[in-house]
Amino acid sequence: MKAVIQRVSKASVTIEGEKVASIESGLLIFLGIVDEDTHEDIKWLSNKIVNLRIFGDENGVMNNALKDAHGDAIVVSQFTLHASTKKGNRPSYIKAAKPDVAIPLYENFVYQLEKDLGKKVQTGQFGADMKVELLNDGPVTIIIDTKNKV
Repeated sequence: MKAVIQRVSKASVTIEGEKVASIESGLLIFLGIVDEDTHEDIKWLSNKIVNLRIFGDENGVMNNALKDAHGDAIVVSQFTLHASTKKGNRPSYIKAAKPDVAIPLYENFVYQLEKDLGKKVQTGQFGADMKVELLNDGPVTIIIDTKNKV
């Protein structure tokens, strides 16, 4: 499971002209899933994201986590995070999990993140053509891969 996490001042997801998710200060999380991902990956990644100290404290130092900053989150599925570009110029997405595997893991990740954060998490729509807008705050962008925990 791979996540690209962006600290945002605001973010939104629009599908077919309708805004389906919108937040102010918080995190925009792009999530890529592979067949080997497990519930343990979900728990580890959710905990890591919720407790990642990337929000400013009273002195402007990144000492606060998402839950300390009372920030919100949007999770967007993104199979392209597992693109292989080693051969040729057309990326291969063969490592990305197919919907029958990815959708339940994606939904379980959102549920776990809500549980760990203690509030509702907004989402895009799995498999939809989404327009994502964001104002990256910092900029702060972090990539986390559950296969590289050590």
